[in-house]
Amino acid sequence: MVANKTGDATLALVAHDQMKSRMRDWAVAHERLLARYRLFATGTTGGIIGAACPSLKIKRLKSGPLGGDQQIGALIAEKKVAALIFFIDPMTALPHDVDVKALIRLSILYDIPFACNEATASLLITGMAKK
Repeated sequence: MVANKTGDATLALVAHDQMKSRMRDWAVAHERLLARYRLFATGTTGGIIGAACPSLKIKRLKSGPLGGDQQIGALIAEKKVAALIFFIDPMTALPHDVDVKALIRLSILYDIPFACNEATASLLITGMAKK
């Protein structure tokens, strides 16, 4: 598990445009648990979560299509992320689909947990908090 100086695990949070409200609602429901983690997020997703959950300290990166996905990928490759939570929109064609596939590939390659929906994300953060 990747941790910061206080021993908190690091999570990366990403959500496609049509999934940002679901990510926000999920974060609000899990705010106390998320506060245990060091959080990175792509720009817009991090801004939305931060506005809804002001107690969370979120390191906002660039917007996904502007390089934020690659920044998250670099953090994974540098082993600075313990898990990726990426709410993917299954109903919309995405012009930056290669970025999504790259994050999935890196999660597999570096053997980190990857959650792409609310149910899995909830299980992930609950399970990680027990360690």
